[in-house]
Amino acid sequence: MNREKEGASFSTLRIYDEPEEWRNVLESSGISSQHEHQAESQAEGECGMPQQPPAPQTPHGPVYQETSSGTPQQWVLQPLDRSELQASWLSEAEPEAAAELDRQPCPSPPPSEEVWSFLRAIPPVPDEVVVRHRAPRESWKVGNVRHGKKVYAIAISGSTHHVYTCGHGYIKVWDESALHACNKAPQAQLDFQDHQSRVLACKLLPDEQSLITGGLSRNLTLWDLAPTPRIRAQLASTGPMCYSLALSSNAQICLACFKGFVEIWDLQNQILIRKHEVPEYGSRCVDIAGNKFWTGGEDASLYSWDLRSYQRVQEHHFRHEILSITHDPSEEWVLVGLRNSDIIILHTHRREKLKVFFNKYIHHHNLKFSSCGSYFVTTLDESIHCLAAPSLQRLFQAEESTDILCCDVSSDNQYLVTGSKNSATVYQLLY
Repeated sequence: MNREKEGASFSTLRIYDEPEEWRNVLESSGISSQHEHQAESQAEGECGMPQQPPAPQTPHGPVYQETSSGTPQQWVLQPLDRSELQASWLSEAEPEAAAELDRQPCPSPPPSEEVWSFLRAIPPVPDEVVVRHRAPRESWKVGNVRHGKKVYAIAISGSTHHVYTCGHGYIKVWDESALHACNKAPQAQLDFQDHQSRVLACKLLPDEQSLITGGLSRNLTLWDLAPTPRIRAQLASTGPMCYSLALSSNAQICLACFKGFVEIWDLQNQILIRKHEVPEYGSRCVDIAGNKFWTGGEDASLYSWDLRSYQRVQEHHFRHEILSITHDPSEEWVLVGLRNSDIIILHTHRREKLKVFFNKYIHHHNLKFSSCGSYFVTTLDESIHCLAAPSLQRLFQAEESTDILCCDVSSDNQYLVTGSKNSATVYQLLY
């Protein structure tokens, strides 16, 4: 089992708005405090004050590399053509092998004139049919839905653009027409039998036909959403308050995080597989990626657990409380949001880790990765930041008048929704 502290070798990264020359700051145990102080002061100057959303920009190339272990690795490799990719593999692994390759004669003769004529006759592929993972260049606030009480959890579907605002005593369902208005009534209101129930977490299943909710209640509730919302099942939990939920990519496994333990549910058969004990103050949030799940909380420690053996695999100790955990669609990287607004980026298998500075002490920190993997959203109290992955270019920034308690991005990457004091705000993502 690996036990790592935050002071141990991080690559320190900064958010940027304009193209600039990037420098990696390698923090080793002997010089980490000095480098961290310099990076924090620099980040405070650039990122501490709210900024207006930038004008449309052209995405830039790779801006950083991981330097905390072994061979330098990029968070995600930028697209390369075949020759560039071959050269980069050889140059990173064995420079002499690349030189040897250059000295070797070509084993095959060049194409004949007939072949070249055939190749020249093939029309180029139009840009509009090339599939690219786009990132939004800005957002447009299109509407506001009035929930009536605090919105502790929120979800939006990509297929129907229905929004589900969850809070104290009920869930409200809003159709797409309500997203572009301010005073439209909800399509439905789902009341709990116990009016003291409070939903603190919700997750849409991948087919977007079902929703699971948990919170201040003795049950996790599984909802069928079509054709009309109704309760499919209530899963009797063993704790009084569920702080966080996580779903496996195939939606077969659901994790519910309670104080001191995590419930592992088989959603298909609605069976509690295991009540898994975790540190009492390390159970505010949970996420699942592949065959591991991750927990963290007030004790400022991140724990990873094997879903098959239920053994603790890793520990990472930070200086600030963990408020949120999420992962990218490839399930290779885990993002951890801290109380001081820093984001820790960890590889799920390799000993690679990075730190992103915002340098602002906050009460609420939410993270949401887009389904396409080209960007993620982080909310820090009343501010929203959308960052490109892996470059960390700031795509846009927005401010709200009250603290943001939750957020979600539609699976078709068209909408961003945030929940706050008594309403939810809807943003359309512009490309």
